[in-house]
Amino acid sequence: MNTLPLALTVNGVARTFAGDGDTPLLWFLRDELALTGTKYGCGIAQCGVCTVHVNGAPVRACQRRMSTLAGATITTIEGLHPTGDHPLQQAWRAMDVPQCGFCQSGQIMQAATLLARTKTPTDADIDATMNGHLCRCGTYPRIRAAITSAAEHAK
Repeated sequence: MNTLPLALTVNGVARTFAGDGDTPLLWFLRDELALTGTKYGCGIAQCGVCTVHVNGAPVRACQRRMSTLAGATITTIEGLHPTGDHPLQQAWRAMDVPQCGFCQSGQIMQAATLLARTKTPTDADIDATMNGHLCRCGTYPRIRAAITSAAEHAK
């Protein structure tokens, strides 16, 4: 066991992790910080359900080890907007995107990185960015429409 203390920032709050460095970020977020918006899906970084931002980049939290996060800034779905009113969150609600909702926090976090770098994404941009994010309910057309709507309203 590789026990270590490290400092990081989660959703704007300074945090300390003192545990096994091999612990996945997902379990630190869910079990120690009670940030349960980030879900466990496949556990092998293939579905995208656990996507969060690490230093502004999308990362699969199920595979990111705590030992790699000293000084990192982490943003989860709970930290995307203080009241849940990020343009993507608004568009998701307005367009009734979720069916079961399980994958949606990962979908939104991935889409947020697209909108941060591309103000007017094309369908090809959306497809390329969202590739690998699985939705068991098949709400992909609504996901694309919500991303497009959020981009239009964020201008």
